[in-house]
Amino acid sequence: MGAIGLALGFAIFIWWFSTGIVIMLNRMSKTAVRLSLGLSSLLGLGALVGLAHTADQSDMAAYYCAFTCALLAWGWNELSFLTGWITGPQKTAISPQVQGWPRLVPSTKAVIWHELGILWVGATIVAITWGEVNQVGTSTYLVLWLMRTSAKFNLFLGVRNLSEQFLPTHLAYLQSFFRRRRMNAFFPFALALAALYWLSLIDQVRQPSVPPAEVVGLVLVATLLALAILEHLMLVLPLDPTALWQWALRKPAAAPASVRTEPTTAQELES
Repeated sequence: MGAIGLALGFAIFIWWFSTGIVIMLNRMSKTAVRLSLGLSSLLGLGALVGLAHTADQSDMAAYYCAFTCALLAWGWNELSFLTGWITGPQKTAISPQVQGWPRLVPSTKAVIWHELGILWVGATIVAITWGEVNQVGTSTYLVLWLMRTSAKFNLFLGVRNLSEQFLPTHLAYLQSFFRRRRMNAFFPFALALAALYWLSLIDQVRQPSVPPAEVVGLVLVATLLALAILEHLMLVLPLDPTALWQWALRKPAAAPASVRTEPTTAQELES
């Protein structure tokens, strides 16, 4: 039980702390942001080396290492996006009146390079760990990718809490692609699938035939998934989604710029 409790606490802490660090770094000066992005890139490359090194190892330390390396690789994805380095060709907001397919296309264009970057890093991790015994890193990255993709779809379709406070000023235009409503039809479906996957992981943890080290790896992934489910619930519950990271939000970002929308009239096109 001690090993399980340690894995549980480690996963919760590193999720909370790493999220806060990414938020805080992106709200600093441009020089600090560039330095943090460079450091994150080095850590990301080191994470891939770490995943390759532990891929054929099945001890407890290897599982912890693979889990942490996957989070570092994901952190590079997040920081490269939030700094505006890898986003998409759509750099302006759209009118609130735009709905349906005309809204989906620019929304996709706003993040397409970021999404392709996530796929590239994920494919690299899969290639590194393919057929090996240690799949904790791959499973961790897969959970992060699926749950973050689900969150993006839910923000697009509409939820109560949009977490605009996490967006830096230079990405303020992304707010125009979000929609505020109590809930959408996709949300319970996504939550149910995530819950079923979590239950399957817990079922594996409870099997007496599973080695203790492998149990720790499963607990790390299951805890991260549970936290991602919690983040989903915070999208629709009447709670402040920034409450856990106020320490990272204390340093104010630059004064918000007005959200620029795409020209919608002949007069705006001519100006």
